[in-house]
Amino acid sequence: MGMTWRFRPSSAADAAWMAELRAEVLRTDLERVGVFDEQRVRTRFLDAFVPAHTRVVVADGQDAGLVAVRPEDGALWIEHFYLSPRFQGRGLGGEVLARILREESGRAEAFRLNVLQGSAARRLYDRHGFLPYAEDAVDVFMEREAKTPERASGACTTP
Repeated sequence: MGMTWRFRPSSAADAAWMAELRAEVLRTDLERVGVFDEQRVRTRFLDAFVPAHTRVVVADGQDAGLVAVRPEDGALWIEHFYLSPRFQGRGLGGEVLARILREESGRAEAFRLNVLQGSAARRLYDRHGFLPYAEDAVDVFMEREAKTPERASGACTTP
């Protein structure tokens, strides 16, 4: 991948840029499925943002994205996983996801997430062993057992 990265904790002060990043990253997919709303895309994030569950992805010294891991009913939901477009397509998303799956596997029976229908992000989740268990016109809901061995190759370049 060629870049170093790490997590840092998030705080309430991060909410505004995170909501903007969400709007930027999701816009094309939300427009494609016919549900993009300029305000709602930000408000949904701000209403659900819990700093204690959310980590900032710092790559090459810059805030590059975010990911939240939220416990619910014996599972961990991976939510708000967004990387700035300038950091996409370079393997960072796979490294971030692999690290979460590895580090959090003892906390739950399964990992769950949802991805927009037709989103390119679906390939990432497929590669990491997530399987669909439900879907609707907008979302595909996916799950992976927490104890599934990680299939992705490559190690995180930071501790």
